[in-house]
Amino acid sequence: MAPPPHNARPVDSADDLAALQGIWEQVGFEENGLTDPPDDHGAPGALTLIHGNRFEVRAVDGELLLEGGFTLDASTTPKSITWVDSIGLDAGKLLPAIYRLEGDHFLFVAADEGMPRPTTFRTSMGLTMRSFVRKR
Repeated sequence: MAPPPHNARPVDSADDLAALQGIWEQVGFEENGLTDPPDDHGAPGALTLIHGNRFEVRAVDGELLLEGGFTLDASTTPKSITWVDSIGLDAGKLLPAIYRLEGDHFLFVAADEGMPRPTTFRTSMGLTMRSFVRKR
């Protein structure tokens, strides 16, 4: 493995985990290459609460849509995250994903279990992309 370039700054997953804490509003959804298809685990305006390495997704009316946990690895390019839902059809499955976190904007692309981790921020069959803004 080649050493990092002399100007590379070590990336710290703990910093990204700290930056993710709080409430995020879903503002975009794409699945299997389709923009805004029906969404069983979120919806425009759905809120995702991140506390530690746990998450819960609630509809605007407060209904719990999804919950689970995740692990981050900010040392990869693109940065990687693995989701594990604790309820629903994907409960217990490891869902490999990539993410981008820039200030109050959070974007991830997740693959179905058993698929390779995505490498680009777009979807095709078996990939889901969600975008969020921090809720103040």
